[in-house]
Amino acid sequence: GSFALWSVLLAAFGVFSVLAFSVSQRAREFGIRMAVGATTVDVLRLVIKGGLAITTAGIGTGLVAALLLARLLGSLLYGVKPIDPFTFVAAPALMAVVALAACIIPALRASRVNPVSVLRQE
Repeated sequence: GSFALWSVLLAAFGVFSVLAFSVSQRAREFGIRMAVGATTVDVLRLVIKGGLAITTAGIGTGLVAALLLARLLGSLLYGVKPIDPFTFVAAPALMAVVALAACIIPALRASRVNPVSVLRQE
């Protein structure tokens, strides 16, 4: 259980770190979008959509790898089928929820960009 908790925390920190860095690098873009007329909801949607795209790719890759490696690890598992439907549904769903939660702080930070100050920086 503790290994699972640490892996979930590590995944959340990884998604948060990547998105926070991306938001800081794209602050000018968000400022221009908001100066042209984008609303805060549009910016929130853009950042969360990007974060969930990264998460979807990771979950898909992980599921394919898990399905391929399940046969090799089948002899090591006691009392559990190599392809357990609950695990193959619950783990990706939990990771999607954790990734969505990790996307919220960078998305809020991006939506609060002041267009005037960003455009004056250069």
